Amino acid sequence: MVDGYGGDKAKLNDKELVFRCLDELPDLTSMGKLSKPEVYFAEGNDGKDPGGWSGFVIIIESHISIHTFPARGFLSADVYTCKNGMDTKFIIDYFTKQFGLKDVEQNFIKRGTRYPDQNIS
Repeated sequence: MVDGYGGDKAKLNDKELVFRCLDELPDLTSMGKLSKPEVYFAEGNDGKDPGGWSGFVIIIESHISIHTFPARGFLSADVYTCKNGMDTKFIIDYFTKQFGLKDVEQNFIKRGTRYPDQNIS
């Protein structure tokens, strides 16, 4: 999970950039796309949520989602995957560069640590 602050308002409000990130990040991280990215504009719904772009792509390993809040300079992204050993620095650097983030909080969780080695009979 990546929360980015101080992002470039124009980049955070760029539907094509959100789409491109969702389209190329699976390839850049050796994950497989099962769908084309979907990106939608979400209207703000209260004082806390001023609205922005939300998008996702389904990957073999799970999904990647991006939510932007241009008025707040904020980005929330999830690279949700069962693939351990991801290059988390690359992912942080990627989002930082693409959206001009000034500060980033990250929370990477190792999943499936007890995933069975064989199918269950």
